Amino acid sequence: MTEHTENQFETGTVVYDPRSDKVGEYQSQAGPYALLRPLGGGREWEARPDLLRPATPGERLTANLRATNSRSLQGPPTPVRDCAACADLAALRDTARARHDGSAETDANVLLRRHQRRYHTAFLDLAEDTSAEYETSCTDCPAASGTQRHPADIEEWQHGHTRESGHTRYRRTFADYVTV
Repeated sequence: MTEHTENQFETGTVVYDPRSDKVGEYQSQAGPYALLRPLGGGREWEARPDLLRPATPGERLTANLRATNSRSLQGPPTPVRDCAACADLAALRDTARARHDGSAETDANVLLRRHQRRYHTAFLDLAEDTSAEYETSCTDCPAASGTQRHPADIEEWQHGHTRESGHTRYRRTFADYVTV
């Protein structure tokens, strides 16, 4: 193998790492190792800089195709029930899809995922899971919602109790079950 030093690769250069048999973007040097990131994003890995070489066009194509296929398997994001912002972004995506504007559709998906990561992180993957449980109780009286299957049901109960009692503080509880 041809020996490379850290100065031979600029950030973003697509290289092949023979030890891991992977193609990645050169990120930086970290001590004696080069940091590489998979094409299309993902977790960085360390590689020996002296073994790296520029990726061939075929290796680049294969890595890009793998990244594209990985993204397409995720499918478009699903709006969170009873969230106006999610509904607006999904409508924007649907309008773009109806116009056959793939770029605007992708942009809307990116904005919807970004919104969900910021505002719905705790419930994003678990909201559809039937094993998730949500509960809330009023801190001003003994009233409680009981176990619910969706966070929107909890919010609805809280709003109703606030209208009836004037109480505004609640303790919310989330539980899920996993098998390891």
